[in-house]
Amino acid sequence: MHLKKEDITRLEIEFDSGSVPPPFSHTYKIKVGFEKGFVNTQLEITYTHREELTEQEILDEGFTPDDDFQYKGELPKVWESPFTDLYSNTRWSNKKYLGDEGGVKVLAKDLHGKIARGIPANNEDWQFLTQDFIQAVYEVSERELPLNIQYYVNTKEDGEYFYDLKMKFATRKVDLEINGEKKDVDFEQTKNMLAFVYLPDYDYEQAKEGKPTKRGHYINLGDGFWHEFGKGIFNLDDSFDAVSKIKSGFKKLI
Repeated sequence: MHLKKEDITRLEIEFDSGSVPPPFSHTYKIKVGFEKGFVNTQLEITYTHREELTEQEILDEGFTPDDDFQYKGELPKVWESPFTDLYSNTRWSNKKYLGDEGGVKVLAKDLHGKIARGIPANNEDWQFLTQDFIQAVYEVSERELPLNIQYYVNTKEDGEYFYDLKMKFATRKVDLEINGEKKDVDFEQTKNMLAFVYLPDYDYEQAKEGKPTKRGHYINLGDGFWHEFGKGIFNLDDSFDAVSKIKSGFKKLI
């Protein structure tokens, strides 16, 4: 049974990472209720099977001994449409249970009290959206600040431009200034462009602190270190030029 998008009042989303080993293996549960002026939110993230590891093994992978997280509160109303739109456009599999590969399963409830359960065939779409939503929760709960990326280009061909970009997942908005001038850009398009930013390998031994002064292309991922294109940024896959995608993506923002 597929409920009507306009009738949905509540979604419950459960994720399991499947056969991923600890300390990475985890589950999360998201409950969202669509109220008049906000999205009533519950989030619970639980890391699993860590009893198999020592504390040092967990720390060595960049985690802490207690990475579990719970949140109850409100998120902006702007988050309702992404969930209901995805539900409306979802194809449903015939699966009854998640397999070893893990994934997402969804429960929906409408204003008539009807309930529908299913495992989406387009499971990745749900995982991408819920990861964005979790980032929004982190911002609202002040666990993390909005993503802030700075990009600087100074060449004869392209001129000189300084980009200061903040991705605000909580409000699904982008704050972008180019050479101090505010620009209006689309949240989804900018997010898709920034996905390329995390594909290359960044050599921190070649990175420098402080805004660059020499000609070239540079990027700061929000940690204060500036990486120079052509020296400290390398494609991991020879068949895909993510570095060029980053350059062209920022150029299009102008």
